[in-house]
Amino acid sequence: MTTQAPPQLRNEWSLLVFTATTNLADAVTKVALPLLAASLTRSPTLVAGVAAMLSLPWLLAALHIGVLVDRLNRRSLMVAAEVARLASIGVALAAYLTGTLSLPLVFGVAGVLGVAEVVALTAGASIIPAAVAPLRRHKATARITAVEYLCNGFLGAPVGGFLVAAGAGLALGVTGLVYAAGALLLLILAGNFAAKPVERRSIHVEIRDGLAFLWEHRVLRTMALLVAVMAGAWHAWLAILPLYAVAPGPLGFDARGYGLLLTCLGAGGVLGALIVGPVNRLVGRRWAMFADLVGSILLVAVPALWTSAWAVGAAAFAAGVGGTMWTVNARLLGQELVPDHLLGRYNAAYRLVSWGAAPVAAALAGVLTELAGFSVAFGFFAVLGVLTIIPFLRVMTAEAVE
Repeated sequence: MTTQAPPQLRNEWSLLVFTATTNLADAVTKVALPLLAASLTRSPTLVAGVAAMLSLPWLLAALHIGVLVDRLNRRSLMVAAEVARLASIGVALAAYLTGTLSLPLVFGVAGVLGVAEVVALTAGASIIPAAVAPLRRHKATARITAVEYLCNGFLGAPVGGFLVAAGAGLALGVTGLVYAAGALLLLILAGNFAAKPVERRSIHVEIRDGLAFLWEHRVLRTMALLVAVMAGAWHAWLAILPLYAVAPGPLGFDARGYGLLLTCLGAGGVLGALIVGPVNRLVGRRWAMFADLVGSILLVAVPALWTSAWAVGAAAFAAGVGGTMWTVNARLLGQELVPDHLLGRYNAAYRLVSWGAAPVAAALAGVLTELAGFSVAFGFFAVLGVLTIIPFLRVMTAEAVE
């Protein structure tokens, strides 16, 4: 007995448009919330704490959410995440309009958005094999990654900056509408996205299965550990950038200029997604992924050494190019190497290891900035990035990643 295949092209385009809408909204919130916090306090530690709250759920809840992704309907989980995002933005909007917005509320909204992001991204990464035909996965993954960078950085950051400059209420209201549209788009997906029936054991045993699979595979384990350092650098940069870039910070930008600076990161990401296929064919996956190490080091090394908007923007562009090429190749490796019934737990374990350091890095960046200034904070993460080069070259050989 055979089952009818879902309309793959329709699913691919639905996922593309959903990725565009939800990442556009994410980008606006990641601009709006730190800027709202900066309007309530000038403490680098507290402003960086908002960025830490957005990523803290990867450290605290990712493994348990990975089990849910392997047990429940993955599309339903993604819809639930969009509804939670919409509700939290609604609370923030109501508080802003009534003049009751406070720093604890901003932290709470950031925490809810962070949990929803873990659910949405873990389920979204795990749903692709069921939604897209095998022969189209490389192209679909590259397109989805390109749209992710396009909307989260290239379009979302300046849109977020302009919306916040026009009014925080407008920014939050538009974001809520976009999250609602994302939830509706998920209903267009056709197919069966429920977890495959396998023997279920205790949550802790299933969590251990996902961690063990990641840890026993040398290439996947090394990728996760390297991303932990690179993601730490990115989140440190994002955490203290509002104070570094926006007046009276060293670069002296307003909200619009801050959004345009973030655009450099997204623009590089779009270019990386466009060239990842040719670069893979020309020099191989290994060197395409190595570009992310170089870009991540430049991202934090440049502002540590130069107070130049052009140089900081160029470094962000280089980081975006490398980040996309790494992301596409890492996702494809996961799809090729991980069995479907483990995808949720693998993706959760991978991101726990790789992104779990992000809130720690964001908080540490704030503390270092408060104690020693921007140059020391950025420079610390640049040194950590340089230290990743040797393990990459030793483990991520051409034979290992091809």
